[in-house]
Amino acid sequence: MPDLVGHDRLPSAFLVYLYLWHKAAASDGWRIELSHRAIADGTGLSKRIIQTAVHHLIRRKLLSANRETITAIPCYTVMRPWAKRMRS
Repeated sequence: MPDLVGHDRLPSAFLVYLYLWHKAAASDGWRIELSHRAIADGTGLSKRIIQTAVHHLIRRKLLSANRETITAIPCYTVMRPWAKRMRS
């Protein structure tokens, strides 16, 4: 996770990931349905910054997003790639 801030130079992605982690941890299956506006309100970041951070997290495979339609609110799944390695 430190490479999101240091290497990628996107501290906003780290903040968005932590926010989604917190929200998804309380749900079943690490899934949460939130709009960009709801994430922006919860983190204090702008909607455009949220869009960039979410796109980056999806590209880094730390987050996946599914939508029923193009305008639907996405359902995010918070990925935890290190959790699998720790169990082995």
